[in-house]
Amino acid sequence: MSDLSFSSFCNWLKFRHLTLLDTLGRTRNMHLAAQQMNLSQPALSKMLKEIESLLGFAVFERLPRSMQPTPLGAQVLRYAHLALNDARTFVEQINNLSAGGHGHLKVGGIFAATAVALPEAIVQIKQRWPLLAIEVVEQTSDHLMEMLDDKKLDLAVARYTDENQQQVYDFQALAPEPFCMVVNSRHPLTELAETPLQELGKWPWILYPVGTPIRARMEQAFAQAGIATPKNTIDTISMQTFLQVLQSGPMIAMLPASMAQPHLETGLLKVLNTPLKLAPQDYGILTRRGEPLLGAASEFAEILLANAQVARN
Repeated sequence: MSDLSFSSFCNWLKFRHLTLLDTLGRTRNMHLAAQQMNLSQPALSKMLKEIESLLGFAVFERLPRSMQPTPLGAQVLRYAHLALNDARTFVEQINNLSAGGHGHLKVGGIFAATAVALPEAIVQIKQRWPLLAIEVVEQTSDHLMEMLDDKKLDLAVARYTDENQQQVYDFQALAPEPFCMVVNSRHPLTELAETPLQELGKWPWILYPVGTPIRARMEQAFAQAGIATPKNTIDTISMQTFLQVLQSGPMIAMLPASMAQPHLETGLLKVLNTPLKLAPQDYGILTRRGEPLLGAASEFAEILLANAQVARN
């Protein structure tokens, strides 16, 4: 296999090549890919052979029922996917600007951020740029980082879940994310001045799903307190489900304080006084390392940082 030069790569690569690679990467099937691209199967097969000839290696291993990426092919598919996402964002921005808009901003946030920090910043940037189109995604930190990797977000307001991530993302801290243990106001545990640890396992819980960063921290908190992780659970990342189920039955939940606060103020929820604690962890602005924010994304980050500074003072 001869080395692939940058100049030759730029000379022959076309977006239809990237579309073919991305479509085949998703379908793993030549017939389905041809249907989705509105091409004949022979034409698609010919184009793939041209790509592999120019690259100097096979992108896919041809199996009887599917096409699996080769190790090098997986890298090619990753590039095709990212390049198409970049191009899609570019087209959206150009169409928005040419129609008199102010561009498009895609932001992700964890639940603590979408409760307060993001809404405040969105109101402020919309006052400056009324025609800015803003897309907001609420997810856990690990999913938001995956979306950053795929260039589906300009920035995320989240937290590190692993020390190694500091090598991949830039992080600007905004605020700690305190949690509180809550029940509805009718729960029998609200009658106790302090809830003993052994009482916590006797009631059903609403927890974040296994594998999410918050669930791992909660399981660690249970272990440090010397009690087992509850078995009678409902697992969800939906804040609406958390709040609705809490209101409907004698459940216990550990929620970000910012999410719980409005419901504590109205008396719908009560905080349990218990030795089980979840240590606060800073959340902040996460961006792809080495990629400075531009335009509206940069201004939005500045607003978030300024608001966080005011809140600290």
